[in-house]
Amino acid sequence: MRYTTHQAKTHLSRLLDEASSGREVIISRGRRPIARLVPHAQKKKPTRPKVGEVTSKPFVKVVKSEPSGSIGDSSLYF
Repeated sequence: MRYTTHQAKTHLSRLLDEASSGREVIISRGRRPIARLVPHAQKKKPTRPKVGEVTSKPFVKVVKSEPSGSIGDSSLYF
């Protein structure tokens, strides 16, 4: 449906009802369309993980190694 800006100001709640029911509402100034009312798409809420569900990648184990050098010098790499 096409409405003028005056009609849109006067009947805004009715136009919002039309848009929420899925119909496209065009608001025009004179004969030139300037706005379009369409229903807003609801974002889907992300689902929360269930108890005990793994959501991250596993850690990588790195083996402790002794560098060549003097005794007692060791490095641990993560």
